[in-house]
Parts: sequence; structure tokens; C-alpha cells
Amino acid sequence: MLQCPLPGPEPRVALHSWSLDWDPAQYRLLLGGQDCSVSFVSRVLGKVCIQGRQKEILGVLVPWLTELTQDSCLWQRVCWRLVEQVPDRAMEAVLTGLVEASPGPEVLSRLLGNLVVKNKKAQFVMTRKLLFLQYGHKTSVLQSLLGYLAMDSQRRPLLIQVLKELLETWGSSSAIRHAPLAQQHYISTAILICLAHLGEPELRDSQDELLASMMAGVKCRLDSSLPAIRHLGMIVAEVISSRIHPEGPPLKFQYEDDELSREMLALATPQPAGDSSSEAGGPFLAPVATETPAETHAASVDGGVSSTEPQGSDSELDSDDEFIPYDMSVDKELKSSKAPLYVRDCVEALTTSEDMERWEAALQALEGLVYKSPEATREVSVELAKVLLHLEERTCTAGFENLRQRALVAVTVTDPAQVAEYLTSQFYALNYSIRQRMDILDVLTLAAQELSRPGRLWRPLQRGSPGPGPQSSPVPAVSQSGSGAAPDWRVVVEERIKSKTRRFSKGSSRRELSGSPSDFNSVAGCFFFPLIQRFDRPLVTFDLLGHDQLVLGRLTHTLGALMYLAVNTTVAVPMGKALLEFVWALRFHADTYVRQGLLSAISSVLLSVPAERLLGDLPDELLEARSWLADVAEKDADEDCRKLAVRALLLLERLKDTLLPLSSP
Repeated sequence: MLQCPLPGPEPRVALHSWSLDWDPAQYRLLLGGQDCSVSFVSRVLGKVCIQGRQKEILGVLVPWLTELTQDSCLWQRVCWRLVEQVPDRAMEAVLTGLVEASPGPEVLSRLLGNLVVKNKKAQFVMTRKLLFLQYGHKTSVLQSLLGYLAMDSQRRPLLIQVLKELLETWGSSSAIRHAPLAQQHYISTAILICLAHLGEPELRDSQDELLASMMAGVKCRLDSSLPAIRHLGMIVAEVISSRIHPEGPPLKFQYEDDELSREMLALATPQPAGDSSSEAGGPFLAPVATETPAETHAASVDGGVSSTEPQGSDSELDSDDEFIPYDMSVDKELKSSKAPLYVRDCVEALTTSEDMERWEAALQALEGLVYKSPEATREVSVELAKVLLHLEERTCTAGFENLRQRALVAVTVTDPAQVAEYLTSQFYALNYSIRQRMDILDVLTLAAQELSRPGRLWRPLQRGSPGPGPQSSPVPAVSQSGSGAAPDWRVVVEERIKSKTRRFSKGSSRRELSGSPSDFNSVAGCFFFPLIQRFDRPLVTFDLLGHDQLVLGRLTHTLGALMYLAVNTTVAVPMGKALLEFVWALRFHADTYVRQGLLSAISSVLLSVPAERLLGDLPDELLEARSWLADVAEKDADEDCRKLAVRALLLLERLKDTLLPLSSP
């Protein structure tokens, strides 16, 4: 840090229009040690910034002062005085604008000096307001702010204190539940930047305190039902453990290597070490690049010498570069065990067979056999569902979870009443893992979606066919059986007939599907009501209203999906009433994922239940839901919850004139 050798005069600034213009004569007076004052300019600057014009004035002032303070310690003292004389009520606006306009921590350090140590208001703004109470700033702003605290020995204790407070907030369970995701990402970014600026001796002095905050935060974040929060927690915990406790085994988690993880890990890399490594990496990689041509040249020289060898040498005879590689992309692995041909054989193979190839073949063929033999499947549907629900991977089968889920969905679709009754009863049974209960909810949702799809029975006939018309299926069969080089003569003849034929009226060439009731209509209650009846009854190993918040959140989303798929069914009205009571009982839940599911369930009720039935049977519930949705849309900490509440309110607007006739003009 440059220090000015002059005594402490206050330079005077002449203000012209909206910019600062220094008279060379006045500047010479400052060099001569004459007393000046910049308090008036400081007040004007504070007044302009507090009026919301800091971007306009500082966008011009900061680049100008950056250039002047680069080589002049006198200009640095002028800038320090300029900011120190700003009134306290305008200090936040001026400092926020300076941090945002500064291109880096070096410039910010030249403009502010040790203001954060001398001025309590500035210290509060820089170490509390911009880090904990605001979270809309860019990552570059955080890097400038925290880099400014790390650039001077007098300011580094503040950086250590900021890291402790950030980790304390990061590890608070209340902050995880109520703070929005954007703010949690902001705090996580600030923690990683602080760790990049602090050295191992500084972190060792506060090792125990930092480790305690880290462990509390890891536990709370891994217990969260939102994947984004868990992902952030894993990344930050790995970095903190490697920096705070380098001598011990580091934490390692399994998470997706996406853009977010790469960005966060790059922030945790110490900047000086990164620069030195990058500079050292240049000369290290250069010899490799330069040696390659030399080796190539040497090889060519050797090749010239070896060219005198006889043409029938072993090196030339052993070469197979001139052969075209054989296409093996369509080859199939030969297996000793054949795939089962019946559903009962699959059940036997999955339960008692010790032949791993037969076990894998049974799992792969099960879905097709279930759809092919529905009558045989109904005879063993519950037994087969039990086997699949408890099935564990015994070999390294590709897509095991997907195969198991699709087979279980096929069994549920084939015999929905009995299998749904079994699955819903097992959801609240003892001695089931969280993964199995989540699988039950996923299977019920997918099966309900399949049962409610219009024209479901036509799907097997349409595989490989471009359209549902009867004339489209023979064409691919003829073209496949005929020669690939010759054109399909049937298509040519049909096109000629169509072009020469005059028609006065032409109906639709596509075969329309005949209307039929939804298959989900008769079994919607079997899927829905057993799930919603026992959510408030805790078990020894399963408590939805306690620690199993993730399963409760998935349950709310499943109930909303079942409600949406029950549109136009006879049981939609009692389902809607039961779901509104369920939502009303959990409307103040602390978990964000649960609240998102409740809001989605409200929208499902408004979309699935007819409007006249809503007004006739559920008027009180709708009025209560309206006030709650308005409160969520305005005050909820989670952005997704606010959006879902607004969407539900827009759906309620369709019923506004009928619900509130007195409010209409």
C-alpha cells in the first residue's frame, strides 16, 4: 500500500457540472502542502448516490480515479478523504456503488484504503450488509469486496471474522429452511472466496469453530428435500474440509459434475496459486509441444534409414492398417440361458434361480410378457409386485432400476385395483426403506398416467408406424421385404391413382379413435384415498410429519398428480375435497419442497374438479385457499413457491365473479 509522505491536509475539489475537474494550479498547491477540503464534494457525491444515481456518477468517476491513483499516493489520499467525509446516511449507497463499479480488489483498495477499519458504518456495510442482507450482487462484486479485505494486514482479521459468521449462517438449520435458494448460493460463494484468500496458519487458529459450523451445516443440508441445496452443501463441505482439516481424510460426496460444481470449485482455488500454476504450466507444456516435431523428424530420419530394408520385412507383413474394420454394432452377446416365455417363469427366475444370466433375461423380458399376457399376469399380479418391490440388483445389469420400475408399472396397469391396494398398504408398513417408499409413489404416478391416457390400447399397434391409419402399416412391411435399391411399386401406383382420380368429397384419411371412458376412472380412489388417510399417524421407523420430510414432499406431489389425472372422473369431487383438507393441515410446513407440492395440489384441484362443483360443494375451502395463496405469493421466501401461488391465483380468477359477486362492478 502506497503511503503519502505529506502531512494531513484535506485537498480541495472544484466541482464543474456533474464531473470532477481538477485545476493544475490547485494540484500544484496540494503538492506544496496547502490545506484543502473535499467535504462539500463528499456531500454532493453522497446526495447523488442516495438519490439512486450512483451508477451514472460512479461509472464516470471510478475509471477516472482508477487511472489517477495508479501512480500517485496523493490522489489515493484524496480518494480516501472523499469517501471518509461522506455522511453516514449516504455511506451505504456510496460504498455499494464503489464496490460494484470497481474492476477489482486492487482498485477498491486504492480508492478506500483502510476505511473499513476506521469507520464503523463502513465496516457494517462492507462486512454485514453486502454479505448477509443482500444477495443480488454478482460473483465479481463478492470477489472485489472479499479481496479488498484480504489485501491489507489490518483488514485480514475482518476477513476471518466474516468467514466465521458466514459459516455460522451456512450451518443454521433455520436459515436453510427459510432463506431462498439464491441467498444460500450467494453465501456459499462468499465462503469459497474467503477460503481462497486465507492461508493455512490463519485457518488453523479457528479450526475447531469452523469445523463445528461445517458439520452442522452438512447434516442440515443433506437432510434437505431440495436437490439444489444438497448439491450446494456437498460442494462447499468438500472444499471446507480440505482447507480447514488438510491432515485428515477429506469429505467426498457423489454429485453430478455440472457447470455449477465446476464454477464453485474454481472459486475455491487460491488466486495466487492459480496464477503461478498457470504460468508454470506454460513452460511445462511448451517442451512437450516442441518435442513432438523433433521426434517426428527423428522418426522420419530413422524411417529413411530403415527404408533400405527388404520389402518383405516382418514390420510390413504384420501391419493390418489397410483392412477395413468389420461392423460389429448390431452383434448380440450369445447367452447360454434363454429368456423366459411366460410370466410365471419370470417370477420363478427372479426368486429362486441361481443362474445370473437367466435372472437378468427374466428381468429384461418381464415388461413385454406382462403386456402380452394380461390374463396370466392377473393371476400372480400381487405376488409379482411384491417380488419387484423387494428386488435387489444381483448383477451389473445396465439400467436395472429402470427395468424394475417399468415392470412394476406394467403389472400395476394390468391389474390396477389389486396391485394399487397392495402398494398403498405397503407405503405405510413397517421395515421399508425410504427408497422403497419413494418407488411406490413413483410407480403409482406412472401407472395412473398410463391408465388415464386416451387411446391407451392403440399404443402397441403404433410402434414403428408413422400414423394411426390402417394404410400406413403395410408400406414399411413391403419396403423391408423388397429390394432396398428398387422403389416401392405400391406407393408409386397409389400416388398415380390419387393424382388421376377426381373426388367430389374426401373424408379424413386418418382413422379416428373411438371415444372411451378413462381406465383410471374406476380405480382412481384405490390409488388416492389409501395414501391420504394415514399421513398423520407416525410409525416407529416412519414419521411423515417428523424427520421424513422428503417422503412427505414426494407424497404431496404424487397426490397432486393423481388429482390432475382424475379429471372428468366421478370421484374427482371427493378427491378434491380430501386434498384441500390435506393442504389446509400442512399449509404452514417449514420445508420448501412440501410447500411446493401443496401449491401444485391446489392447482390440480382447480383444473380437475368442474367449476360448478367447486362452487357448489367447496366454496368455503376455496375462499380460505385464496387468502392463503395471496399470502404465499407475497411473503414466501422461496421463488418457486411464489410462482406456484400466483398460478393458482390466476386459476381462481376464473371464478372471481361467481365467488365474489359483490366485488364486480
